[in-house]
Amino acid sequence: MMGNASKLDPRAAAQEFGRLLAQGEQVHAAYQLLRDAFVFTDRRLILVDKQGMTGKKVEYHSIPYRAVTQFSVETAGHFDLDAELKIWISSSDTPISKQFGKGVDVYEVQALLASFVAR
Repeated sequence: MMGNASKLDPRAAAQEFGRLLAQGEQVHAAYQLLRDAFVFTDRRLILVDKQGMTGKKVEYHSIPYRAVTQFSVETAGHFDLDAELKIWISSSDTPISKQFGKGVDVYEVQALLASFVAR
């Protein structure tokens, strides 16, 4: 998943991805990449990966917060205007990496992830 993320309204994300949610599951935050998205719910992180030229084929990757072993934030610099969030999950040595443009507060995303992982 390449590209910069922008914040989505949680209600709109819940409506768009409602078929993926378990009964009673709440969307707390969502971010849209160029074609892909990721959604923070009260139970898990959902990565939405649109594939192919048309984007009709979609992979939904569900990561329970208990599977997150560590994460890091790299803030934007003078020459690199994008912030980056890396998330390691227990089943992989390679982190999931997300780029955030200046329109998204990466500290807010990090705090949200920390609150869910600490439960």
